[in-house]
Amino acid sequence: MKFSKPLILSEIAQLINATHIVGSTTIIATGINEIHKVEAGDITFVDVEKYYQKALHSSASIIIINQAVDAPEGKTLLVCDQPFEAYNLLVKKHRPFRALNSMISPSAHIHPSAIIEPNVIIGANVHIGKRSYIQANVTIREYTNIGDQVIIQSGSVIGADAFYFHKKEKNYEKWRSGGRVIIEDHVDIGPSCTICKGVSGDTIIGAGTKLDAQVHIGHGVEIGQNCLLAAQVGIGGKTIIGNEVTLYGQVGIAPRLKIADKVIVLAKSGVSKNLRAATTYFGYPAREVSLQYKALAALRMLPDLLKKQALFLIFLSFSIAFSACGPPENKLLRADKKAIDTLTTNALRSLEPILDSLCNHNKDSIKQVAIDSILLARKKQEERLRGRE
Repeated sequence: MKFSKPLILSEIAQLINATHIVGSTTIIATGINEIHKVEAGDITFVDVEKYYQKALHSSASIIIINQAVDAPEGKTLLVCDQPFEAYNLLVKKHRPFRALNSMISPSAHIHPSAIIEPNVIIGANVHIGKRSYIQANVTIREYTNIGDQVIIQSGSVIGADAFYFHKKEKNYEKWRSGGRVIIEDHVDIGPSCTICKGVSGDTIIGAGTKLDAQVHIGHGVEIGQNCLLAAQVGIGGKTIIGNEVTLYGQVGIAPRLKIADKVIVLAKSGVSKNLRAATTYFGYPAREVSLQYKALAALRMLPDLLKKQALFLIFLSFSIAFSACGPPENKLLRADKKAIDTLTTNALRSLEPILDSLCNHNKDSIKQVAIDSILLARKKQEERLRGRE
């Protein structure tokens, strides 16, 4: 978020009741931003010690902090008890809340060639470019910048507050959303989409990008040019998406990720890590599609593989048990041995229905019952053969 005019350091220190000033006293502030998007001239804040170094070595020129430490060269630290409250106070002062009291704010700038249908609500300091078409029942909140030849279909909300809260000991405190939404030229936005403004930075939809129905874009997201987002895609805050990216229906993307150019993510996938360029992904968590399909194929084969493995283990156990019995007292003829082998084979085949349930039962107990049954059958057969002699 940029200030309407630069702020001198003493003015900032007085407003937030800073107890100490560490570093340069001649720095001028031109904006305020979260640590993720700071630029030279920006104010940011830090109130957790483990993040001190990240804040101190960021591009921010002024850091509001809750403890006096050494300031890097060219930076200024403003020490106060509650850095978050100080930061939020600055945003509220320079981007104050203004409740809508008319359908179209007098401060909105709408190009004469733009088409605005009935029941469109347009907030303060909104800019709408040439030949853009805003359908009925669209809400465009403050400080939204819409380019030329943009189409926004009915029911969409552009510039909703960021879903962003500062965790307290017993509750959550809402941040003042001081950022903007920037929609570049030739963007199409489907019905009932929601695009949140940044907390203090910008949410950007690149030129030529197309959004289907019910797409949600979180705060501070940056989407490149000529992307396609199918219905019910959801993108977490501060994620950066490259050019010519295709996201199929119901894809969910976690916050603060980077999706490179020309990535394709297939339907219902969940993205939890950065994705590399020109690659197709699928599944949850999303992986390269060839790997994911192989994994799914292996999963489908798993019950048969377990069944075969169990059959092998049972046969191996039977062989060991059979050999442990030792040879019978009376020598068996070859025909008798063949009869026993046939009996063993038939017994193993009879176990196949049992093996089908191995995935859901105790393998060891089923195996033991099977071995006991086979050994008992073998004993009875030997006794019967000896009885002939």
